[in-house]
This record gives sequence, structure tokens and C-alpha cells, in this order.
Amino acid sequence: MTYRAPIDEIAFTLKHIAGLEAAMNAGLAGDLSDDLLQAILSEAGRFAGEQMAPLGKIGDEVGATWDNGVVTMPPGFKELYTAWREAGWNALGGPVEYGGQGLPQTVQTAVLEMWNSALMSLSLGPVLTFGGIDALHKHGSEALNKVWLEKLVSGEWMATMNLTEPQAGSDLALLKSRAERNDDGTYRIFGTKIFITYGEHDLTDNIVHLVLARLPDAPAGTRGISLFLVPKFLLNPDGSIGARNDVTCTGIEHKIGIHASPTCVMSYGDKGGAIGWLIGEEHRGLACMFTMMNSARLATGMQGVAIGEASHQKALAYARDRRQGRAPGSNDLAPSPIVEHPDVQRMLLTQKALTSTARSIAYACAQAIDMARWTEGDEARHWSERAGLLTPLAKAFCSDIGVETSSLGVQIHGGMGYIEETGAAVFWRDSRIVPIYEGTNGIQAIDLLTRKIGLSGGAAVAALFRELRADADKASASTSAVVRHVGERTLATIRATEEATAKMLQTLSQAPTDALAVATPYLRLMALTVGAGLMARGCVASIATDDPGTAARIALAHYFVDHVLTETVGLKSTIDNGGGSLAAAVIALEA
Repeated sequence: MTYRAPIDEIAFTLKHIAGLEAAMNAGLAGDLSDDLLQAILSEAGRFAGEQMAPLGKIGDEVGATWDNGVVTMPPGFKELYTAWREAGWNALGGPVEYGGQGLPQTVQTAVLEMWNSALMSLSLGPVLTFGGIDALHKHGSEALNKVWLEKLVSGEWMATMNLTEPQAGSDLALLKSRAERNDDGTYRIFGTKIFITYGEHDLTDNIVHLVLARLPDAPAGTRGISLFLVPKFLLNPDGSIGARNDVTCTGIEHKIGIHASPTCVMSYGDKGGAIGWLIGEEHRGLACMFTMMNSARLATGMQGVAIGEASHQKALAYARDRRQGRAPGSNDLAPSPIVEHPDVQRMLLTQKALTSTARSIAYACAQAIDMARWTEGDEARHWSERAGLLTPLAKAFCSDIGVETSSLGVQIHGGMGYIEETGAAVFWRDSRIVPIYEGTNGIQAIDLLTRKIGLSGGAAVAALFRELRADADKASASTSAVVRHVGERTLATIRATEEATAKMLQTLSQAPTDALAVATPYLRLMALTVGAGLMARGCVASIATDDPGTAARIALAHYFVDHVLTETVGLKSTIDNGGGSLAAAVIALEA
């Protein structure tokens, strides 16, 4: 496919909606300047469009292949990954003391969008490495980090996340993989893991697996899980690659999409036990793994944004070229480009509005993560809780819109969209996994409801609403009639969502089953409300900075509040009434 990174829109969203410019001006973002940011985004966009996107078709058609434990990537992928790594992209956000550039999470998130738009199947691998670096840096011992982190940060080696087992999907309490202590301080790992992204491949000389397993004296449930670093190859005393560890890929899955991303079945300990090292403390591995998982959840959300952008670009190009029928008001006897037909315009604008909204939410989440790292005390806690609130929204809403927008892309192509040769369907196929992995979106909704909106006794979500209301108030006071309309519609939605939040907290304490029944509609309501507030913020900032994209940005916000935000009325009704009716309707499943 042809992909052109929306550099200007990405930069505007980072600086003026997520808040990176204010952080840079306050000296919080280190040496990051406006010029450096622009240079990073431009070069990342160029690399994505010129080097990554051209491999999309061969990656989809050839895919990764498995033969007797060996996984081979499609032609060109190894060379592309090497060029990407040598350009320093893997080290962008890595810790400086281990060779990283230490740039903000927001910057890494933005370039991750571009890489996923261009070639999602390859970009999945580094996402796990980034999470592995975070987990090891935060929880690993100094001795362990000294051995492994530098080559993970550089991308010379890649990392994986090994959670899922055949009998245990999202329920980690059911894990059966086991670990045994060795006298030398290492451990032997035994068990089978499934759905392991990039568990085996030929892109790097070594693969560092982060594996959850139980020790013999472990308590039952999730409190008895430990986290281990288990490499594909052990190392010699001088740090060079040594003997093969007792780790084997016994097969890869045949999937709907992301064909070039090997999803592996991994077997540990078939020949006496795979050697591993403990990360963190025994029986406290889940807390360590959540560092990696939360990183992956934001990155997963960005995959939804990326697919939304890529599918929109393709659909728009097709709509401009495809001629069929005569558009209203056309005086041309020849068929009109379908982009001139109102219903096609509706679908294209819905794609763009949803993608823009999701981008804002994800970048705001990344900025909250950065602010939590850059501040201390109560301010750090505020930003940490803000990141906690936004992470389930970023993962679930953004991944959902990836599916929605790519489906619209197929529809815009018409019958040609259902034919593989046009390349419209690949976005839907690739996107469909994203709402499932890294904790299904239903789990994200439960997390938001049961853990996040109650943070600090509800003070965290109240602070978010205050901030959104302040943005909407500014929009409502604008000299632009359209921006005032955006602000007023946003304020009404914020009020409704505050009411829904209070009701959800009350229902959760009195009738938790009824609350859980509408957790997913509540997450959607929250995401659309946050998105509307951020869109209003963008309109005000755009006018204030005289940004070249002001007119288009305001027009898109106008469309959003009149065509997309209206969904919140139905969601609010479902939240108010749907819990009890769902419980009553379960009998229909038995009919």
C-alpha cells in the first residue's frame, strides 16, 4: 500500500491536545525541542512510507512459515528490521544508561502509530520488546539488567511476553507452568504457552522470553505466580551466544490476519528444563508482568489508531478515483467520483473523526505516563491515576475503532473491497485481533468500572471531568459559532457521563451484576466523552495558534458532535436501564 504519515496532525495532537508542548516549555521533557520533535516525526514517517509499507502485500500473502521448530519471516523482513534497528528506532524510548535515547512515551507512541499504519505485522515484535525493556528495567536486578538490557534496548535481541496457556486464556489464576529452583540461583522452567507473538523468528540472533510460572511452594491463584527471564540461547561467560536453551516453538497459528507476525506455541522444559532467571520477587511476578502488559495495552490501542488512519487513506484515494453515478448538483454527464456522494462522504468522515478522536485519547494516555515519571508526590499520583483511567479507554476504544473504520473502508470500496487484490480487506483482517489480545475489551471495561473510576475515592475521575469541562467551556466561549456548538454539545455529554458514572458506582455497590452487564457501553460512553473534550481542546488551540489545519479541524469536530457523539444518548439509556433487562433476558439463551 501507499502510506503517507499525517505528520502535521500527529504533531498538533502531541503538542496541543496531549500537552507535550507545555511539558517541553516547562523543561520536563529533557532535551526534546520543537525542531527535534519535528525531525523525529518526519524521519519516522519517511521510513514508514518508503521502507515499511511496500512490504505489506508480501507479508500478508507469504506470511511467516514454520518448519520443524524454525520460523522464517517473509522475504525482505529481516533486512527491513535490521535497517530499522540500525537507524536507532528501537532505542528511541529506552533508558539512557543502557544505550537508549530516553525520549518521552508520547514520542515513541506517535512513531509507533506510523510503523503500525505502514506494516502492523512487523511492528508487533518491537512493541513487546519495548514492554520487556520497561519490565526488566523496573523490576530486574542490576546484575540481570547488565547482562540483557543493552541488546534489548538496541533491538539486537527481541523480547516476548509469555502468559497464555491452553487451559488459561485471560484467567491467569489457572496457569500451570512450573519453575524449580537450582542451587546456582537460576531456575528450570516447564510448561506450554500459546498465542506467543514473535515467540520464534529469524530477525534477531536471540529472543528473550518473559515467562510466568509457579514455584512448588507458590500460593494458589494469581498471588503464586513468578516472572522469569528465559532466553532462546544461553550466553557464554564473555556475553556471546552460547548453547540453545530448552525452549522450542512447536507450531504457529493460521490466523485471519497479521500473517507475517508469527503467533507461536512455545514448549519449555522438554529436555530437562529451560534455564531462567527470576525477575522481581518470587510469587510477585504478576505485578512485574503488568508493567509490560500496560505498555502493550497502550501500544495495542495505537494499532487501532494506525489501522484507522491507513484504511482511511486507502478508502479516500479509492473514492477520489472511482467514478459511479452522478453526485447531487453535478452538471457533468460523466459519472462522478464517489467521494462526491453524501453517503460516501459520511463514511469517510466517520473514519477520520473516529481515528482523530482515538489518536487524541491514546496520546493523552502516553502524556499522562510521561508526567507521572517527570513529577513527584501528589502530582505524580495524579498523573499515574490519569494514566490508569485512560489506559482501558486507549486499549478498548482505539482497538474497536480500528475494526469499525477498516470495515467502513471495505464498504467504501464496494464489491471491490471484498476482493483481496484491492488491499482494503487486509486492514479489517489485521485489525480484528486487536480488541481481543492484551486483555479483551470486555476485561478493559470491567477494569475501568471496578478499579479505575474509584481511584482515590472517585477524585481521579472527577478531576478528569473538571478538565474536560474547562476545555468545553473555552470552546463554548469561542467567537466561532461552530466551535461554540462543539463546546455546548460536549458540555451536555459531560453532564450525562458524570450522571452515568455516579449511577455505575452506586449500582456496582448494590447490584454488581447489573453494573457489569453495562460495563462495555459505559467504557464507550467515557471514551466518546473524553474524545469530545479533547476535540474541543484542539479547536480552541488551533484557533489560538493559527494552525494551517484549523478550518478542517473545526469542521471535523462539528461532524463528530453531530454524527458520532449522538451515540452517547443511547449509551446513557442502556446504562440507566440495561443491567436488569440483560439479567432477565438470559432465559432467551436457553430457548
